[in-house]
Amino acid sequence: MSAERVDTVVIGAGVVGLAVARALALTGREVLVLEACETFGTQTSSRNSEVIHAGIYYPPGSLKSRLCVPGRQLLYDYCAERGIGHRRCGKLIVASGAGQIDELRAIQQRAVANGVGDLQWLTRDEALALEPALNCDAALLSPSTGIVDSHGLMLSLLGEVENAGGVLAVHSKANWLAAQSGQARAAIKIGVSTASQEGDELELQARQVVNAAGLGAIALAHRTQGLAPRHRPPLPTRWAKGNYFSLAGRAPFTHLIYPVVERDSPSLGVHLTLDLGSQAKFGPDVQWQDSPDDYRVDAARADAFYDEVRRYWPGLPDGALQAGYAGIRPKLTGPGERAADFVIQGPRQHGVPGLVNLLGIESPGLTSCLALARQVAAELGQGGDPLAA
Repeated sequence: MSAERVDTVVIGAGVVGLAVARALALTGREVLVLEACETFGTQTSSRNSEVIHAGIYYPPGSLKSRLCVPGRQLLYDYCAERGIGHRRCGKLIVASGAGQIDELRAIQQRAVANGVGDLQWLTRDEALALEPALNCDAALLSPSTGIVDSHGLMLSLLGEVENAGGVLAVHSKANWLAAQSGQARAAIKIGVSTASQEGDELELQARQVVNAAGLGAIALAHRTQGLAPRHRPPLPTRWAKGNYFSLAGRAPFTHLIYPVVERDSPSLGVHLTLDLGSQAKFGPDVQWQDSPDDYRVDAARADAFYDEVRRYWPGLPDGALQAGYAGIRPKLTGPGERAADFVIQGPRQHGVPGLVNLLGIESPGLTSCLALARQVAAELGQGGDPLAA
């Protein structure tokens, strides 16, 4: 069977895949986006806190910090220009005990090293003047933190892809990739199963392929012929489920509230976030599991949420937490291991012309999506490297 030819294929229609597809389509490339699910953004991109992060916590020099800081400004500008729902509501990072003051200072220093220079140190009285219901000994105010309508953002990105001639194909799963050796130009074959194929595979051939498959990205890297084993993260993928509980009634807060947590923790703690309607939710926690398919929220986990939240909001009423939703993050490291950085593998790293793998793209992936897209375009030769020194 001869392969259907297309210039550029992006695998995965989450917020990062759509941002990448938009960036490439706007350069004039013919772009096909393959999405295994019934529509775009149904997995990690729609099951998170919808927070625009300032870039505070990540190790200085990491891809997470180098993409988050410019990425949040790109995202704020993009949303403002297109009328996408967002709000720069700010965040308080709170030390609920004198023993956490030193760590709060360390967080401030790390933020400055990452280029986040607008954090404000607040005494207890200054923090309570902003949020009277809060319990803390000191706090950091991050005015650059905000929230965004992730669905509206993805709709806008997809609209721009389609306006530039790109196409989204849903129910279309990329099963394998094969880099064709001996070609004068990059040529990558893709085996695709679709809902209408009834078990048969469609074969595509593309000059450029971006693996932005999110939960399936690591497994797809292992099913890529021509990619050296050293460029494939270990299997199985580590699945970290984050559970969220919603608040019955209106929260007495106008800022997001994040507790101080131990350095290198896989979580930022059970934090309070707000949606654009000012409804509060709490989470995510970290629940390691063996499958990416279990999105159930165990109501019994609320007991631990009450204990965590009452450290910074003692007035949380009994019975106020309701099981909300869960999201699953594709981790490159497991329990007890230091959180891994983003992995962006382009031809300069793995030697396969035309291929970019995006692996372990979790938080701050939403905030960084436009900066990630710009970096992918650079990896594929569509401009200079925006992260080059």
